Amino acid sequence: MSNLASEQFLVKQQPYYHPVGEEVELYEAAYGARMPVMLKGPTGCGKSRFVEYMAWKLGRPLVTVACNEDMTASDLVGRFLLDKDGTRWQDGPLTTAARIGAICYLDEVVEARQDTTVVIHPLTDHRRTLPLDKKGELIQAHPDFQLVISYNPGYQSLMKDLKQSTKQRFGALDFDYPAEAIEVEIVATETGIDKDTAAKLVQIAQRARNLKGHGLDEGISTRLLVYAGQLIAKGVDPVAACSMTLVRPLTDDPDMRETLDAAVATFFVK
Repeated sequence: MSNLASEQFLVKQQPYYHPVGEEVELYEAAYGARMPVMLKGPTGCGKSRFVEYMAWKLGRPLVTVACNEDMTASDLVGRFLLDKDGTRWQDGPLTTAARIGAICYLDEVVEARQDTTVVIHPLTDHRRTLPLDKKGELIQAHPDFQLVISYNPGYQSLMKDLKQSTKQRFGALDFDYPAEAIEVEIVATETGIDKDTAAKLVQIAQRARNLKGHGLDEGISTRLLVYAGQLIAKGVDPVAACSMTLVRPLTDDPDMRETLDAAVATFFVK
């Protein structure tokens, strides 16, 4: 494929990412070896932003796929389409990435059907190939191609976990919500609010995260804290902003909402 094809997938501006450990250096080494990488961590903790940042830092195109339970192998690799001139083949995102030497990021990969995830296997070992059975073509992945997947292990049922035959094809990096000082820095930088207000949002989140498994399926993510900060930066009352972004999305249970509203009131009601 032409340079123009890969150009459209480049991350043009530096995404904001605050390292929390050695993940940047480890990922750079993994990319140097073209090792497939698995990112594991809770929803909204920065996995997708990390991949965007690394693609920008390495100057590589990034092809992102949001996986879902209806996704078929054809959605990943491609299919024949009918148009006015007859039948033509259209590459899927995985095939495109393999051809142009992009980083292919399969977000929440366990949401895809297991028979779909099997198609990535030949790309994740010494072969680095992608068979297009319907087309009768075997693609040798570009030397710069790398596969990255992510999922939330704490949220998956036993029916929606990766097979060991898939897991053991990847190196893995664990992600979690950042330490308090780093998360305050992230929220303040991303939204423009002052650090005192950002610190209050983070403390609310920490209280909610302690309720995971005790009435909440998930804690408040860093992403939701950024949403709250964005509303506050727009002049929205902090209590209303937190209600909309930190409480209502998490639960419909009246008692749990009351508990979270009380946590918000602790920091923002005088």
